[in-house]
Amino acid sequence: MAKIIGAVTTSHVPAIGGAIHRKKQQDPYWKPFFDGFPPVRDWLAKVKPDIAIVFYNDHGLNFFLDKMPTFAVGAAPEYQNADEGWGIPTLPPYKGDLDLSWHLIESLVGEEFDLTTCQEMLVDHAFTVPLELLWPGSCPVRTVPICINTVQFPLPSAARCYKLGQAVGRAVEAWDADARVVVLGTGGLSHQLDGQRAGFINKEFDQMFMEKLASDPLWATRYSILDLVELTGTQGVELVMWLAARGALLGDVTTLHSNYHIPISNTASGLMLMENA
Repeated sequence: MAKIIGAVTTSHVPAIGGAIHRKKQQDPYWKPFFDGFPPVRDWLAKVKPDIAIVFYNDHGLNFFLDKMPTFAVGAAPEYQNADEGWGIPTLPPYKGDLDLSWHLIESLVGEEFDLTTCQEMLVDHAFTVPLELLWPGSCPVRTVPICINTVQFPLPSAARCYKLGQAVGRAVEAWDADARVVVLGTGGLSHQLDGQRAGFINKEFDQMFMEKLASDPLWATRYSILDLVELTGTQGVELVMWLAARGALLGDVTTLHSNYHIPISNTASGLMLMENA
């Protein structure tokens, strides 16, 4: 049977992609951020996952305000990305895993999640930047994108996103395949890019959220979306992807590594590696 071996949660700011492209990883501004990743890459090299399930949010490349699904699952043999003009230039397509995609879709619908199924799907920096951070140069794993709406209200609640992750975890455990799966949750942490609170960062809440994510993830699900907007900024609600990734870890969870750095593009950038027992 398939097994989820762990989860990685990380920020996906497009400026990170620009720094990678311009080889600025050792610049003083960027170094504290990039220095967080070697332990995660070492772990990935050791455990050798076959597939990455990526919880992320689309930024208008695949969906826009006129059509914004709450949850969308990729079911394509490959995923093309496009150069948004401020991050990594266009990369080769990412391989999909059709068997796992359709197994997840059928299982999630069976648990009463209403999904948009995408047999063609574009992916943006929220998907490409984390994969490039974890596997620089080329991505060796097959991928399954799961897109969560954090843009057009009403948004799914933190509790609903956590339950989505749990349902994904159950589906993977029930998948009759010899596959090792890592789950990624991308986005956040606290940031607001527009309006009167542009530049808002809540370090205290971010660090509490990271602490509780492994030990007591239900702590964050007690906040409403409007509470999370107030606490983390309009774009800080991207932390629901971290909750979905954490929900997929159904065993005992150990935090193997974490990193937190301010500032990157007016965003509090976090990183966590959690192993699933």
